[in-house]
Amino acid sequence: MNRRSRDNAAGQTIRRHWRRSACVALLVSWCAVVAASQPADSTPDLDAFARKAMQTFDTPGMAVTVVEGDTIATHTYGVRKLDNAALVDPHTIFPIGSNTKAFTTAALAILVDQGKLRWDDRVGDKLPGFRMYDAYASSEMTVTDLLVHRSGLGLGEGDLMMFPTSDRSRAQLVHDIRYLKPAHSFRGGYDYDNVLYIVAGELVEAVSGQSWEDFVQQHILDPLQMHDTKTSIDATPPDKVSLHAKNTTAVRGVGPQAVLKTVMTGKVFAPAGALQVSAADMGPWLRLQLDSGKLDKNTRIFSEKAAQMLWTPQTLIPISAAPKPLALAQPQFEAYALGFEVQDYRGHKIITHLGGVLGGVSAVVVIPEKHAAFAIMLNSEDVGTLFAMREHLLDTLLGLPSPDWIASYKQVFDEVNAGAVAALKTPAKSVHPERGPSLPLASYLGTYRDPWYGTATLGRNEKGALTISFDRSPGMHGTLEHVQYDTFRTHWSMPDVEDAYVTFALAPDGSIDQMTMKPVSPIADFSWDYQDLRFTPVRASK
Repeated sequence: MNRRSRDNAAGQTIRRHWRRSACVALLVSWCAVVAASQPADSTPDLDAFARKAMQTFDTPGMAVTVVEGDTIATHTYGVRKLDNAALVDPHTIFPIGSNTKAFTTAALAILVDQGKLRWDDRVGDKLPGFRMYDAYASSEMTVTDLLVHRSGLGLGEGDLMMFPTSDRSRAQLVHDIRYLKPAHSFRGGYDYDNVLYIVAGELVEAVSGQSWEDFVQQHILDPLQMHDTKTSIDATPPDKVSLHAKNTTAVRGVGPQAVLKTVMTGKVFAPAGALQVSAADMGPWLRLQLDSGKLDKNTRIFSEKAAQMLWTPQTLIPISAAPKPLALAQPQFEAYALGFEVQDYRGHKIITHLGGVLGGVSAVVVIPEKHAAFAIMLNSEDVGTLFAMREHLLDTLLGLPSPDWIASYKQVFDEVNAGAVAALKTPAKSVHPERGPSLPLASYLGTYRDPWYGTATLGRNEKGALTISFDRSPGMHGTLEHVQYDTFRTHWSMPDVEDAYVTFALAPDGSIDQMTMKPVSPIADFSWDYQDLRFTPVRASK
């Protein structure tokens, strides 16, 4: 699907990128137009720039890894948790969200090198029982198709099967993908998804006999001596960051920074976005990318042929006009490869990806012509800091004049957030709470089922108010407030969850025919894919 039509241009660009995670996922590279340019900054200036960006966007902590040739440098800033003195250091671990996807594609590349898999193998032949909604896609989807966002699924479709948590196993999620109705034809275009990377993780296990976690640990993390890295999002070593967001107002991203009470948990989404990595560990991973899979002169993690495949463009990503302040470095081409994007930045080819989970974002950039790469990890959702740092580092490593990215990104994000705040201040005359609901509240009670998500239960609390529970998402329950007609809105008890409008459609006989939802916030992350749900009442058997 293409839901970007409901957003303004800046919001489209930003949100398409920012949570490629779990999705947040993921995030076109835009740059700022400014009147004056200045020479690229030296390393000491990187620290000054980082501190200014963090102060501007109120970012608690950040880690940066820069690889140039054989040199690996780490830079760490700020604190692991607000109101706590513990500083970020090179071994502090951050969740990297969808930058995990490159580890999953590397795992598949290793299996291809071992002769256990081919990129054009049909998924159904290797993973019995795999099915998509469409019979043709089910029979023809290849390993490559799983990884390049051309399946026909809409943007983030199905993320609520695992986001922010789920009681599903990966095998159950793979089974339930068959109920996701495609937004367009198989191989018909680009729309970012997370669920098919879960299938890729199950494919690793089916072919290798090892879980995704064990395979990645044995074949990638251990050889690279990435000893800090955790394959589970639930791992809680002492040197782990806390996660933060500006979520105390109606629009996420506006207001003071706070430690999140609700974060992503569980094993199900691991192959799409669960790795936690330190700045120290990012160095060997980035160098492996620059060296085309070579660990040392005698050892390879994956072959040069596999490395080339991982960076080969597969699916064109449409390029829409950037907001005016971010037009200087608008890409002329952009495509998705295998766990990476390939694009140009001010005339230079780069390999990149962004990632995010609730409360944290990251960026990875490889510059092949300079044999350089870097990673940025934040313990907050401050993509203004992330993007400004990314562009500043690109300019530095490429020797380009570097404009004031901080001011430009602040301008754009301020405008996006102000627009969202204004959109939520709907004039009172356009809402008619006195109209409806059509039925007594008791008539809305019961169990509702969506084909891919599962069930939601509507009940009443001790005060008589309607309640709603997402039954496959532990803890995700709350009350329903009447808005107008047959539309209500959620007030989730689970903190940090985006609220949604809930609308009931009636059948000709006056019974409830369907329950649909949509996010309240106009800039809600795409992983809150309420709009893909089509709940129908579960009728009592006679």
